Amino acid sequence: MVISRNLVDLIERHADELASRWLHLVREHPGTPSYAKHDPQELYDSAYRVYSQLGKWISRETTREDVARYYTALGARRRAEGFCCSELIQALMIIRRVLWFKVLEDGLLDTALDFNLAINLNNQVLIFFDRSTYYMIRGYEEAII
Repeated sequence: MVISRNLVDLIERHADELASRWLHLVREHPGTPSYAKHDPQELYDSAYRVYSQLGKWISRETTREDVARYYTALGARRRAEGFCCSELIQALMIIRRVLWFKVLEDGLLDTALDFNLAINLNNQVLIFFDRSTYYMIRGYEEAII
């Protein structure tokens, strides 16, 4: 799975650029108004953590419990900070979108095999984002009670 590793390396190597791009988009997006008012460094750091550690997040080393712990706490924190639930989901959608735009922009998908391996990576990334979304919303909801 060389292409998958190459794609993960590409994302991790460009984590600064991706986090900056995400920060700009999320602060300008009409669906995420609380992000425009929140500490930009803290937001950047959060996105940077996703991009710079993508390989770790989607690896077999990272358990569902690891994702649950981090994202449940993040959801609770965002609730306490006054974010709307829909904004959290939109922000994660933008993180994922920025990631795939980078993959498409920088390529590495020259052959059908490359494309198939990229689809496998996409599946791993989707599982991670599905879990992170679920646990973030769960943490958000638990903070309401």
